[in-house]
Amino acid sequence: MPLSEDEQRILQQIEQQFEEQDPDLAGEIGRHSVYAHHLRLMKFAGVAFGLGTVVLVAALAFEHSFLFAFGGFVLMLVAALWFERSLRKLGRAGVQQLTKSLRDRGFGDSLRGATDRARERLKRDGEPEDEA
Repeated sequence: MPLSEDEQRILQQIEQQFEEQDPDLAGEIGRHSVYAHHLRLMKFAGVAFGLGTVVLVAALAFEHSFLFAFGGFVLMLVAALWFERSLRKLGRAGVQQLTKSLRDRGFGDSLRGATDRARERLKRDGEPEDEA
């Protein structure tokens, strides 16, 4: 149920008073979210998955024992399950907050800018040079 206008006004007044009384704590609280712990766990799971992939590929490519390759696979599996568990605990609201924060930071814009620069560079490299 959404807050009434009076409740929203009261909440805004409380927030303003809090920011005036202790701006350092208010800034610190504003930078962190309830979901920061689970996002951190998801990052660790992603790193562990990447490490498992490297171990698996290296063990198979350099003809090490299949035991190392199996260990890499198990690490990947555990990391994927760890990521999924953290994602479930993060919940729908956390995922929405994550996507909103990525949108606000301009993450998509920076990727689009990088791909546009790469396309321009490839176009220039593909064009024949004029000889004078």
